[in-house]
Amino acid sequence: MVERISRREFLEQTSLVGAAAVLGTDPKDFPRRVLGRTGVRVPVLAMGCGSRFLSYESEDAAAAAINLALELGIRYLDTAYGYGNGKSETRVGEVIKNRRKEVFLATKINARNGDDAQRILEGSLKRLQTDQVDLIHVHSLAGADDLEKVEAKDGVLNVLYKLRDQKVTRFIGITSHTDPAALKTAIERHDVDCVQMALNAALQGMASGKGKMVLNPSMKISFEEVALPAASKKNLGILAMKVMGQDELLGTGQGKADPSKLLQYALSLPVASAVVGMPRLELIHQNASWVKDFKPMPESEMKSFSRRLADANKLALDRRFEHHLDS
Repeated sequence: MVERISRREFLEQTSLVGAAAVLGTDPKDFPRRVLGRTGVRVPVLAMGCGSRFLSYESEDAAAAAINLALELGIRYLDTAYGYGNGKSETRVGEVIKNRRKEVFLATKINARNGDDAQRILEGSLKRLQTDQVDLIHVHSLAGADDLEKVEAKDGVLNVLYKLRDQKVTRFIGITSHTDPAALKTAIERHDVDCVQMALNAALQGMASGKGKMVLNPSMKISFEEVALPAASKKNLGILAMKVMGQDELLGTGQGKADPSKLLQYALSLPVASAVVGMPRLELIHQNASWVKDFKPMPESEMKSFSRRLADANKLALDRRFEHHLDS
């Protein structure tokens, strides 16, 4: 269940917003990696502005969260029209209208028809209060049939190519929560700059490539094993999401893990950044601190850690995210 933030809790937390200045944190010192073939250096941690971000109850609380992230150096914001039918984009736009040059800004389009995609994008630009974004994704590729719609002559992908040519967006990409095989096909077939996929130690991702569940937990076919190598081969900018399985992997019991270890695992993969939802200000501080102290997880530890979490969680995660749109 998404946690709601009351106004009183917000007021209690706002003291954290000034902590970056008090501690002398310089956003320029925040760790960055090259976003594949784009050549752009982006923060290794991006602020996911999906359901976790929408749990900030007031506009002031949401603005405080974004401003804190920016002051700490988390200057990659990941939003979408599909997050609250534009509510997330509106919140982001209100903050960055005076800070646009500081931010790497990504949004997503969930339409498959080109005309609908163009209409949604025009609304997104208005809500974000900008005339250019850094990255536009096709939102949540769901299987081979869905890919046919995306890549059709009158589909969304051709619109994104035109928007890139027109400099409305610098880069284009595709996201997927569920189907590694379909994403791999899209990567190999199309001229996109970036991909965003579910990458976590539980090896999330269905195995069929047809948008249907494969109910066999012993089949460790995942985004990490299928789509990630294809993206690396083409030097795409790779973005990890669901690194904590929408909190399903957090805890101390069997098949659970500490959030810092889950983030360490994801950033030990060949990715440029991890997109993480942070519904409380202290979590923004916490995650920023962890990535600053990041050390790659040894390969042997990654294998044992992944084996433990995948055996306990993969099937349940794949079922949960089969029709999911949140980043």
